Amino acid sequence: MTQGQNPQIEFPCDYPIKVIGDHSEDFALTVTRVVQQFDPAFDPATLTAQPSRNGRFISVRVTLRATGEEQLRNLFTALKATGQVHMVV
Repeated sequence: MTQGQNPQIEFPCDYPIKVIGDHSEDFALTVTRVVQQFDPAFDPATLTAQPSRNGRFISVRVTLRATGEEQLRNLFTALKATGQVHMVV
């Protein structure tokens, strides 16, 4: 691999993401609904959530079935468009 080059992901694959946003009662549901638009087989029971130390933010982890880079780009854009998401990693 050339220095500075990102490793290639082989699709389809299980792809974990962490979504960070303002702590609210419906944040996990919002994330679930967006993820299901891009992976209809996503099981919400696999979602894990952890509030920040001060309780202001929440971190939600999900693993979805990724089919390609375009799907992931569109997913990240849709999550950020909710207005509740600060970061997707």
